[in-house]
Amino acid sequence: MLKSVILIGGPQKGTRFRPLSFEVPKPLFPVAGVPMLQHHVEECAKVPNMKEILLIGFYQPNEELTRFMSSAQQEFKISIRYLQEYAALGTGGGIYHFRDQILSGGPEAFFIMNADVCSEFPLPEMLNFQKEHGESSSFVILGTTANRKQSMNYGCIVENQQTNEVLHYVEKPSTFVSDIINCGIYLFTPEIFQHIGAVFQQNQQDMLLDEQTNGNGWHRAEAIRLEQDIFTALAGQGKLYVYKTPAIWSQIKSAGSAIYASRLYLNQYHKTHPERLATNKEGGPRISGNVYIHPTANIDPTAVDHSCVLNCIVGWDSTIGKWARVEGTPSDPNPNDPYAKIDSETLFRDGELTPSITILGCNVTIPAEVIILNSIVLPYKDLNRSFKNQIIL
Repeated sequence: MLKSVILIGGPQKGTRFRPLSFEVPKPLFPVAGVPMLQHHVEECAKVPNMKEILLIGFYQPNEELTRFMSSAQQEFKISIRYLQEYAALGTGGGIYHFRDQILSGGPEAFFIMNADVCSEFPLPEMLNFQKEHGESSSFVILGTTANRKQSMNYGCIVENQQTNEVLHYVEKPSTFVSDIINCGIYLFTPEIFQHIGAVFQQNQQDMLLDEQTNGNGWHRAEAIRLEQDIFTALAGQGKLYVYKTPAIWSQIKSAGSAIYASRLYLNQYHKTHPERLATNKEGGPRISGNVYIHPTANIDPTAVDHSCVLNCIVGWDSTIGKWARVEGTPSDPNPNDPYAKIDSETLFRDGELTPSITILGCNVTIPAEVIILNSIVLPYKDLNRSFKNQIIL
């Protein structure tokens, strides 16, 4: 019996998604037409003997999350539950805190995956790989190849090229270590909790020696990071292996990376979900490229307003006038480098707004013949002129 755990974070973790995360929690932001989390849930539900999917995070239970879980349970015929952390406990602390829930029913193994990744999720391949590598209790990290410079923005893995054992693991090194990076998707056996428990006990001892904890020692002891606290120690012990995938993978840390992830998934839909792609039909609008049209959207085939919208996210109930131009700068990886990844975006660089995609929050009105470039417009704004490289509050 298998389980899956998806780490969804919490409200202060979606700051690079603002103002979009004001309206919907980041894990439910639509990517290629469906909530970000749904891509994970779909692939988990396909794995034979998968009994349950647990979502772990520190969002307050909310209507959007409840509605998503109810809908996904019905569609994919699998149990989905949300376990709320009392605080941000890190990628290892959250699963350790809820270890009894994860281990109930006696799963022989379970997947752990970050919500903010775009992937083909080669879960069956990881299961087969685990059976062929190391002991039955070995752990597997999904890895992929990055270029030398960008690899330092991720967890870097040095492997034994014959056995695929992880010999060395460094999270975001300051110098080049390896071009194999951590994809944030793991396959664990219950034995992982022994290793996390050892870190927890060490943290507790450190807290007892620290007289300045002021009552928050338990939280600090439970705050455990899989990457720095567990993988670094397990590397070279014959317990940790890396399965490298040549398939699509990208982080979804910002709104700009969500557009790129949508493009990757839309390309995949030709073989995974052709029914989600719009097609040219007589009497319908002309479709160019990979397009998803939401079931609630009505597009008149004669509709023309001569406006241009490029590299943008337009919030719900927003309006763009005739002959307006709303444009952003894409944050796509270098198309000439097969191993390039999206660079980590900072909102400001050298005191100025970093050129990125344009985001319109909900209920924004852009008048006719106005140009909006590389800007972020917060909700409920009626603009009356052009803007460039600005955050419009």
